[in-house]
Amino acid sequence: MFPEMRRKNKQISNEDAMKILTECEYCSLATLGEDGWPYITPLSYVINDGKLYFHCGLKGQKLDNIAHNPKVCINVVENTQPVWDNDFTTYYESVVAFGTARQMDESEKKREILIQLVDKYLPDYMDRADSIIEKTGNVTAVIEIELNHV
Repeated sequence: MFPEMRRKNKQISNEDAMKILTECEYCSLATLGEDGWPYITPLSYVINDGKLYFHCGLKGQKLDNIAHNPKVCINVVENTQPVWDNDFTTYYESVVAFGTARQMDESEKKREILIQLVDKYLPDYMDRADSIIEKTGNVTAVIEIELNHV
């Protein structure tokens, strides 16, 4: 169902992959448009209960693509280190995850995710999170991705 890694000696445990996925700062989300073209979007995100969440506006290409086909792919990369050792290479840690995306409806869980995003990216502004979420929550979508394979 999901592609196997070609270079199995580079594969890490699912636990290590989830740790990297949780700790990385940004991800790239790949979706597929109705026209058959792939679309990749960089995102800020959080992991909650083994699922990936991100926020966005209520309209846009990635939402159109998810409505057409909820199957998505996520990639994160961290700890990159270009190396010269009589050859060029780059050491890095990365995770590729496959999942199924859906727009959330539950307002309390949506608020919880938005609070987590503020805490991850702007922790010094937690005292303002509630008022901003109250003001912008009706024009903000939260997308949940059930991770099917990491």
